Amino acid sequence: MLDLIIDARPASLGNGFTVKRILPYRLRRMLGPFIFMDHGGPVSFSPEQAPSMDVLPHPHIGLSTVSYLFDGQVTHRDSLGVQQIIRPGEVNWMTAGRGIAHSERFEDPATLAGGSLEMIQTWVALPEADEESAPTFENYQPEQLPIFTDTGVWLRLIAGDAFGLKNGVKTHSPLFYAHVVLQPGARFGLPVGFPERGAYVAKGSVEVNGHTYSAGQLLVFTRGIDPILVAKETCTLMLLGGEPLGERYIWWNFVSSRLDRIEQAKADWQAGRIALPPNDNAEFVPLPQDKSRPAGTPPPQPLS
Repeated sequence: MLDLIIDARPASLGNGFTVKRILPYRLRRMLGPFIFMDHGGPVSFSPEQAPSMDVLPHPHIGLSTVSYLFDGQVTHRDSLGVQQIIRPGEVNWMTAGRGIAHSERFEDPATLAGGSLEMIQTWVALPEADEESAPTFENYQPEQLPIFTDTGVWLRLIAGDAFGLKNGVKTHSPLFYAHVVLQPGARFGLPVGFPERGAYVAKGSVEVNGHTYSAGQLLVFTRGIDPILVAKETCTLMLLGGEPLGERYIWWNFVSSRLDRIEQAKADWQAGRIALPPNDNAEFVPLPQDKSRPAGTPPPQPLS
């Protein structure tokens, strides 16, 4: 029933801010089109710490970043001139295409006053036909995202097509992505019709086929199997998957079906050909200085 269980690994952002790195994983680079997944928080920090927690302007190609918050706020700025405060329950979908730079800064007064920050960030690889598309950013409000409820079950569809629900979030390939909260004893399944499917346990624990799985574990299910997840306690799940896109190379913040395109992106960033956000251009993250080939190391910038 389970192909693989991926335990999140700690990845430090410095100054005591550690995220849980789920994808990519040595034995599983992608799940459907999803090629990266981080779970940041919950964490609280002081106003003095905030500047060091910021993710400075940095580049992407060949992917869409998807930011989804449980708590707190993050301010997004990008090369298109977009400035967007990201709040819990919203979907923030930035498609890098041929190239974009963006920053994420922790400027929320409530967070800086000791409030909590918790977020999930995923990257969705683009089909080859869309890898060089024009960059875009869209913010979708919670009221634009359908909700399903049943006894002991609450679900918000973040993107894609699942459980008979659809929304207007623009995607580039068949996928599903959902935020689910189960009460103790509640039973729930996965969307059908997708070859690759998984469930990340963000909080609490679930039972599948007599085995219990806890927070920080991504359950990757066997094709053609329709499991039932039973909540052992109140739990939060992120369900995700879709159609595979084929091999992708990942190096730092760049994703592509072509090795030479990664090399071009590295040169473009070094030469300043990927514009910085016009309203956040005083700082940036330099290209890592190493000789590694695009294969997943060094790891991508967490929460980028």
